Amino acid sequence: MFPREYRGVAVAVVLFLLVQLGALALVQTFFNQGYQAVEDPSDPTNSIVYIGAVLVATVFFLAAFKYDLDWVVKVVIVATSGLLSWYVFTAVVSAGVAAVLGAGVSVALWVYPEWYVVDTAGVLMGAGAAGLFGITFGLLPAVVLLSVLAVYDAISVYKTEHMLDLADGVMDLRIPVILVIPLTLSYSLLEEVGGDGDSEDDDSEDTAVDDDIDSDSDDDSNESGIAPGDDEREAFFIGLGDAVIPTVMVASAAFFSSAPQYAVPVIELNAPALGALAGTLAGLLVLMSMVMKGKPHAGLPLLNGGAIGGYLLGALSVGIPLVEAFGLTGFL
Repeated sequence: MFPREYRGVAVAVVLFLLVQLGALALVQTFFNQGYQAVEDPSDPTNSIVYIGAVLVATVFFLAAFKYDLDWVVKVVIVATSGLLSWYVFTAVVSAGVAAVLGAGVSVALWVYPEWYVVDTAGVLMGAGAAGLFGITFGLLPAVVLLSVLAVYDAISVYKTEHMLDLADGVMDLRIPVILVIPLTLSYSLLEEVGGDGDSEDDDSEDTAVDDDIDSDSDDDSNESGIAPGDDEREAFFIGLGDAVIPTVMVASAAFFSSAPQYAVPVIELNAPALGALAGTLAGLLVLMSMVMKGKPHAGLPLLNGGAIGGYLLGALSVGIPLVEAFGLTGFL
């Protein structure tokens, strides 16, 4: 039987797939419903605006934790979970029913944030966010977004380490900025005290996934030196952002690329999108293999690099020139 950590990695892959396939199923519906947030999705400055928003949000959350306003962060994230879930539910039910279901997600997170509640909300949030960003960021803006955030992730984890503080605060709130992967049937997120178990697991997953979580996980798991197969580790924690950001490339490729669409039910899929999806998962596996050796790593450089590299290979495989694949045709 494989060590529990390897089974946990398999579950992580499944969760990433759910976010990716969910986004691919939503992009066309979101566009038809008028959810595209910009007039010109090919404008690369759209990415700069979003990156600026990420920096502002980071400062806001760090300030909230510093001044013991954790509840503000929880309210914002829980409300955002309900809103993004509403977007997802509108793809399959009426707006009224979707509103009730979205509110139910928020209530469940507030009242009973057990790991499976957090994961369900996280997958809904991740698919919804990636789908919305996928139709908002054209090919060039998506490449710019992933490239800049990969660099930012590396700096925030290896250089400034400010995400460690952010991760410490987030983990104790039990909100869906993380995906929780229990390694034992008896594991309960609600019974974690002070995030001790969280940080330990965080570490391993942190390097694998989110800026925030990466730092946090880093701190605990790797320093503890837990090796694959050890019984001390009870869960992995993967930052939701590490699943969402590379999936933006997947969704953008499926929606904006000129490559022929595959005849796949429910989802939009073509060679570039499939390449980005496979590249993200390849990056995840490499990242987790490194993490399980006890060394912390930032997640987005590998994940975003895999997504962009896989996308370009997929585009080239169907005869799309690099200039077009990078979305530069309109600028030359």
